[in-house]
Amino acid sequence: MKKLVASVLCLALLAVVLSGCGSSSNNTSSNTSTNSASAVTGSIAMDGSSALLPLAQTAATQFQAKNPDCAITVNGGGSGTGLNDVLAGTVDIGNSDVYANEKLTAADAAKLVDHKVAVIGVAPIVNADVAAKVKTLTSSQLLGIFTGTTKNWSEVGGPSEAITIINRPSSSGTRSLFQKWALGGQKSAEGSTSLQTDDSKALLTTVGSTKGAIGYVALSYLTNPNPQVGTVGIDGVDASYANIYSNKYQVWGYEHMYTNGQPKANVKAFLDFMTSAEMSGTIESSGYGVIASLNSAAAASR
Repeated sequence: MKKLVASVLCLALLAVVLSGCGSSSNNTSSNTSTNSASAVTGSIAMDGSSALLPLAQTAATQFQAKNPDCAITVNGGGSGTGLNDVLAGTVDIGNSDVYANEKLTAADAAKLVDHKVAVIGVAPIVNADVAAKVKTLTSSQLLGIFTGTTKNWSEVGGPSEAITIINRPSSSGTRSLFQKWALGGQKSAEGSTSLQTDDSKALLTTVGSTKGAIGYVALSYLTNPNPQVGTVGIDGVDASYANIYSNKYQVWGYEHMYTNGQPKANVKAFLDFMTSAEMSGTIESSGYGVIASLNSAAAASR
Protein backbone atom coordinates (compact mmCIF):
# COMPACT_ATOMS: atom_id res chain seq x y z
CA MET A 1 0.00 0.00 0.00
CA LYS A 2 2.82 2.40 0.93
CA LYS A 3 4.40 1.77 -2.45
CA LEU A 4 1.13 2.54 -4.21
CA VAL A 5 0.71 5.85 -2.33
CA ALA A 6 4.30 6.83 -3.09
CA SER A 7 3.76 6.11 -6.78
CA VAL A 8 0.62 8.25 -6.88
CA LEU A 9 2.42 11.12 -5.15
CA CYS A 10 5.30 10.90 -7.62
CA LEU A 11 2.93 11.00 -10.58
CA ALA A 12 1.13 14.03 -9.14
CA LEU A 13 4.41 15.87 -8.60
CA LEU A 14 5.51 15.08 -12.16
CA ALA A 15 2.22 16.49 -13.52
CA VAL A 16 2.78 19.73 -11.62
CA VAL A 17 6.32 20.05 -12.99
CA LEU A 18 5.16 19.39 -16.55
CA SER A 19 2.33 21.88 -16.14
CA GLY A 20 4.84 24.51 -15.02
CA CYS A 21 7.02 23.84 -18.03
CA GLY A 22 4.02 24.20 -20.32
CA SER A 23 3.13 27.53 -18.73
CA SER A 24 6.68 28.78 -19.16
CA SER A 25 6.65 27.77 -22.84
CA ASN A 26 3.37 29.61 -23.46
CA ASN A 27 4.72 32.79 -21.84
CA THR A 28 7.80 32.65 -24.04
CA SER A 29 5.65 32.32 -27.16
CA SER A 30 3.53 35.29 -26.07
CA ASN A 31 6.60 37.46 -25.46
CA THR A 32 8.04 36.55 -28.84
CA SER A 33 4.78 37.53 -30.53
CA THR A 34 4.73 40.86 -28.71
CA ASN A 35 8.33 41.61 -29.66
CA SER A 36 7.72 40.81 -33.34
CA ALA A 37 4.88 43.34 -33.40
CA SER A 38 6.91 46.06 -31.70
CA ALA A 39 6.95 49.62 -33.03
CA VAL A 40 9.26 50.65 -35.88
CA THR A 41 12.63 52.00 -34.74
CA GLY A 42 15.70 53.66 -36.22
CA SER A 43 15.84 56.78 -38.36
CA ILE A 44 14.59 57.86 -41.79
CA ALA A 45 15.80 60.88 -43.75
CA MET A 46 14.15 62.32 -46.84
CA ASP A 47 14.29 65.47 -48.93
CA GLY A 48 13.36 66.79 -52.37
CA SER A 49 10.09 68.03 -53.85
CA SER A 50 8.67 71.14 -52.18
CA ALA A 51 5.25 70.21 -53.64
CA LEU A 52 5.32 66.94 -51.68
CA LEU A 53 6.86 68.52 -48.59
CA PRO A 54 3.60 69.34 -46.71
CA LEU A 55 2.24 65.81 -47.12
CA ALA A 56 5.59 64.22 -46.26
CA GLN A 57 5.76 66.29 -43.07
CA THR A 58 2.19 65.40 -42.07
CA ALA A 59 2.76 61.70 -42.76
CA ALA A 60 6.01 61.74 -40.79
CA THR A 61 4.26 63.29 -37.78
CA GLN A 62 1.47 60.71 -37.89
CA PHE A 63 3.90 57.81 -38.37
CA GLN A 64 6.09 58.96 -35.48
CA ALA A 65 3.04 59.20 -33.22
CA LYS A 66 2.54 55.48 -33.82
CA ASN A 67 6.27 54.71 -33.73
CA PRO A 68 7.91 57.11 -31.25
CA ASP A 69 11.27 55.31 -31.47
CA CYS A 70 11.59 56.06 -35.20
CA ALA A 71 13.07 59.52 -35.94
CA ILE A 72 12.15 61.06 -39.31
CA THR A 73 13.66 64.18 -40.84
CA VAL A 74 11.94 65.81 -43.83
CA ASN A 75 13.41 68.61 -45.95
CA GLY A 76 12.64 70.24 -49.30
CA GLY A 77 15.14 71.45 -51.87
CA GLY A 78 13.40 70.45 -55.11
CA SER A 79 12.90 67.17 -56.94
CA GLY A 80 16.36 67.21 -58.50
CA THR A 81 17.93 67.54 -55.07
CA GLY A 82 15.90 64.65 -53.69
CA LEU A 83 16.79 62.36 -56.58
CA ASN A 84 20.49 63.18 -56.45
CA ASP A 85 20.62 62.84 -52.67
CA VAL A 86 18.93 59.42 -52.56
CA LEU A 87 21.21 58.29 -55.39
CA ALA A 88 24.25 59.43 -53.37
CA GLY A 89 22.92 57.71 -50.24
CA THR A 90 22.72 60.86 -48.12
CA VAL A 91 18.96 60.33 -47.59
CA ASP A 92 16.77 57.22 -47.47
CA ILE A 93 13.97 58.70 -49.59
CA GLY A 94 14.16 61.18 -52.45
CA ASN A 95 10.84 62.96 -53.05
CA SER A 96 10.04 63.95 -56.61
CA ASP A 97 7.17 65.37 -58.69
CA VAL A 98 8.60 63.75 -61.83
CA TYR A 99 10.01 60.41 -62.91
CA ALA A 100 13.69 59.93 -62.06
CA ASN A 101 14.74 59.63 -65.71
CA GLU A 102 13.56 63.22 -66.28
CA LYS A 103 16.28 64.50 -63.92
CA LEU A 104 18.95 61.77 -63.96
CA THR A 105 20.79 59.74 -66.56
CA ALA A 106 19.10 56.50 -67.57
CA ALA A 107 21.82 54.49 -65.79
CA ASP A 108 21.39 56.39 -62.51
CA ALA A 109 17.60 56.38 -62.71
CA ALA A 110 17.68 52.58 -63.10
CA LYS A 111 19.30 52.27 -59.66
CA LEU A 112 16.28 53.83 -57.94
CA VAL A 113 12.97 52.23 -57.02
CA ASP A 114 9.82 54.29 -57.58
CA HIS A 115 7.08 54.37 -54.93
CA LYS A 116 4.10 56.43 -56.16
CA VAL A 117 2.22 57.86 -53.18
CA ALA A 118 -0.22 60.48 -54.50
CA VAL A 119 -1.35 62.71 -57.37
CA ILE A 120 -0.35 66.38 -57.50
CA GLY A 121 -2.07 69.08 -59.54
CA VAL A 122 -0.34 72.33 -60.50
CA ALA A 123 -2.26 75.57 -61.05
CA PRO A 124 -1.26 78.92 -62.59
CA ILE A 125 -1.63 81.65 -59.95
CA VAL A 126 -1.71 85.43 -60.38
CA ASN A 127 -1.59 88.48 -58.17
CA ALA A 128 -4.99 89.52 -56.81
CA ASP A 129 -5.28 92.59 -59.05
CA VAL A 130 -4.96 90.37 -62.12
CA ALA A 131 -7.24 87.67 -60.65
CA ALA A 132 -10.05 90.20 -60.40
CA LYS A 133 -10.25 90.32 -64.21
CA VAL A 134 -8.57 87.18 -65.54
CA LYS A 135 -10.31 83.92 -64.59
CA THR A 136 -9.04 81.66 -67.37
CA LEU A 137 -6.47 81.71 -70.15
CA THR A 138 -6.24 79.69 -73.32
CA SER A 139 -3.24 77.42 -73.75
CA SER A 140 -1.83 79.76 -76.38
CA GLN A 141 -2.30 82.82 -74.14
CA LEU A 142 -0.53 81.04 -71.28
CA LEU A 143 2.31 80.05 -73.58
CA GLY A 144 2.61 83.63 -74.85
CA ILE A 145 2.87 84.93 -71.30
CA PHE A 146 5.49 82.44 -70.12
CA THR A 147 7.62 82.65 -73.25
CA GLY A 148 7.65 86.44 -73.05
CA THR A 149 5.79 87.32 -76.25
CA THR A 150 2.83 88.67 -74.26
CA LYS A 151 4.15 91.38 -71.98
CA ASN A 152 1.10 93.20 -70.59
CA TRP A 153 -2.07 91.85 -68.98
CA SER A 154 -4.21 94.15 -71.11
CA GLU A 155 -3.37 91.89 -74.08
CA VAL A 156 -5.37 89.04 -72.52
CA GLY A 157 -8.22 90.98 -70.92
CA GLY A 158 -6.49 91.97 -67.72
CA PRO A 159 -5.43 95.31 -66.20
CA SER A 160 -2.86 97.51 -67.90
CA GLU A 161 0.09 96.11 -65.96
CA ALA A 162 3.39 94.63 -67.03
CA ILE A 163 3.60 90.86 -66.61
CA THR A 164 6.22 89.51 -64.21
CA ILE A 165 6.85 85.76 -64.32
CA ILE A 166 7.75 84.06 -61.05
CA ASN A 167 9.51 80.77 -61.78
CA ARG A 168 10.95 77.88 -59.82
CA PRO A 169 14.58 76.91 -60.55
CA SER A 170 15.42 74.28 -63.18
CA SER A 171 15.83 71.60 -60.48
CA SER A 172 12.16 71.95 -59.54
CA GLY A 173 9.79 69.10 -60.38
CA THR A 174 6.86 71.54 -60.19
CA ARG A 175 8.47 73.60 -62.93
CA SER A 176 9.06 70.48 -65.01
CA LEU A 177 5.41 69.45 -64.68
CA PHE A 178 4.18 72.92 -65.58
CA GLN A 179 6.47 73.26 -68.61
CA LYS A 180 5.57 69.81 -69.90
CA TRP A 181 1.80 69.89 -69.45
CA ALA A 182 0.89 73.59 -69.49
CA LEU A 183 3.49 74.94 -71.92
CA GLY A 184 3.76 71.97 -74.27
CA GLY A 185 7.37 71.38 -73.29
CA GLN A 186 8.54 74.90 -74.13
CA LYS A 187 10.79 76.68 -71.66
CA SER A 188 9.72 79.77 -69.78
CA ALA A 189 11.36 83.11 -70.48
CA GLU A 190 14.28 84.17 -68.30
CA GLY A 191 15.59 87.66 -67.68
CA SER A 192 14.38 90.96 -66.28
CA THR A 193 10.69 90.02 -66.53
CA SER A 194 11.20 86.61 -64.90
CA LEU A 195 12.20 86.05 -61.28
CA GLN A 196 13.11 82.78 -59.56
CA THR A 197 12.38 81.56 -56.06
CA ASP A 198 13.65 78.44 -54.41
CA ASP A 199 10.46 76.87 -53.07
CA SER A 200 6.72 76.83 -53.61
CA LYS A 201 5.83 78.66 -50.41
CA ALA A 202 8.19 81.51 -51.32
CA LEU A 203 6.75 81.61 -54.86
CA LEU A 204 3.23 81.94 -53.48
CA THR A 205 4.33 84.84 -51.28
CA THR A 206 6.18 86.55 -54.12
CA VAL A 207 3.23 86.35 -56.52
CA GLY A 208 0.97 87.74 -53.81
CA SER A 209 3.21 90.72 -53.16
CA THR A 210 4.15 91.59 -56.77
CA LYS A 211 1.66 93.49 -58.95
CA GLY A 212 1.16 91.88 -62.33
CA ALA A 213 2.84 88.64 -61.24
CA ILE A 214 2.08 85.13 -62.47
CA GLY A 215 3.52 81.82 -61.30
CA TYR A 216 2.42 78.26 -60.57
CA VAL A 217 2.14 76.11 -57.45
CA ALA A 218 0.99 72.67 -56.44
CA LEU A 219 -2.61 72.53 -55.23
CA SER A 220 -1.27 71.47 -51.82
CA TYR A 221 -0.29 75.12 -51.31
CA LEU A 222 -3.81 76.36 -52.06
CA THR A 223 -5.81 74.53 -49.39
CA ASN A 224 -6.32 77.74 -47.37
CA PRO A 225 -7.90 80.95 -48.72
CA ASN A 226 -5.33 83.53 -49.80
CA PRO A 227 -6.75 86.94 -50.77
CA GLN A 228 -3.42 88.00 -52.29
CA VAL A 229 -3.54 85.50 -55.16
CA GLY A 230 -6.05 83.82 -57.45
CA THR A 231 -5.91 80.69 -59.59
CA VAL A 232 -6.43 80.83 -63.35
CA GLY A 233 -8.12 78.09 -65.36
CA ILE A 234 -6.67 76.75 -68.60
CA ASP A 235 -8.97 76.64 -71.64
CA GLY A 236 -11.91 77.17 -69.32
CA VAL A 237 -11.07 74.22 -67.04
CA ASP A 238 -10.23 74.90 -63.39
CA ALA A 239 -7.40 73.14 -61.58
CA SER A 240 -9.21 70.71 -59.28
CA TYR A 241 -8.87 67.05 -58.41
CA ALA A 242 -12.36 66.34 -59.72
CA ASN A 243 -11.16 67.61 -63.12
CA ILE A 244 -7.88 65.70 -62.84
CA TYR A 245 -9.63 62.43 -61.91
CA SER A 246 -11.95 62.78 -64.92
CA ASN A 247 -9.04 63.62 -67.28
CA LYS A 248 -10.30 67.16 -67.99
CA TYR A 249 -7.38 69.06 -66.41
CA GLN A 250 -3.95 68.04 -67.66
CA VAL A 251 -1.37 69.84 -65.51
CA TRP A 252 -0.65 67.13 -62.96
CA GLY A 253 1.68 64.27 -62.16
CA TYR A 254 2.39 61.57 -59.63
CA GLU A 255 4.20 62.24 -56.38
CA HIS A 256 7.09 59.81 -56.10
CA MET A 257 9.15 58.65 -53.14
CA TYR A 258 12.31 57.05 -54.51
CA THR A 259 14.64 54.67 -52.69
CA ASN A 260 18.09 53.52 -53.76
CA GLY A 261 17.28 49.85 -54.31
CA GLN A 262 14.75 48.11 -52.11
CA PRO A 263 14.06 50.04 -48.88
CA LYS A 264 15.27 48.92 -45.47
CA ALA A 265 12.63 47.66 -43.06
CA ASN A 266 11.70 50.92 -41.33
CA VAL A 267 11.60 52.84 -44.63
CA LYS A 268 9.33 50.16 -46.11
CA ALA A 269 7.04 50.46 -43.07
CA PHE A 270 6.78 54.21 -43.65
CA LEU A 271 6.12 53.78 -47.39
CA ASP A 272 3.43 51.19 -46.63
CA PHE A 273 1.85 53.72 -44.25
CA MET A 274 1.99 56.41 -46.97
CA THR A 275 -0.04 54.25 -49.35
CA SER A 276 -2.44 52.79 -46.77
CA ALA A 277 -6.20 53.33 -46.75
CA GLU A 278 -5.69 55.17 -43.46
CA MET A 279 -3.76 57.89 -45.30
CA SER A 280 -6.30 58.46 -48.09
CA GLY A 281 -8.30 61.05 -46.15
CA THR A 282 -5.13 62.87 -45.11
CA ILE A 283 -3.89 62.92 -48.70
CA GLU A 284 -7.04 64.64 -49.97
CA SER A 285 -7.42 67.04 -47.04
CA SER A 286 -3.79 68.09 -47.54
CA GLY A 287 -4.38 69.15 -51.14
CA TYR A 288 -3.29 66.01 -53.01
CA GLY A 289 -5.13 63.41 -55.06
CA VAL A 290 -5.61 59.71 -54.44
CA ILE A 291 -4.17 57.58 -57.25
CA ALA A 292 -7.03 55.07 -57.12
CA SER A 293 -9.51 57.88 -57.95
CA LEU A 294 -8.08 58.50 -61.44
CA ASN A 295 -10.28 57.26 -64.24
CA SER A 296 -8.70 54.92 -66.79
CA ALA A 297 -8.01 57.67 -69.33
CA ALA A 298 -6.29 59.89 -66.77
CA ALA A 299 -4.20 57.03 -65.40
CA ALA A 300 -3.15 55.96 -68.91
CA SER A 301 -2.02 59.51 -69.75
CA ARG A 302 0.92 59.32 -67.34
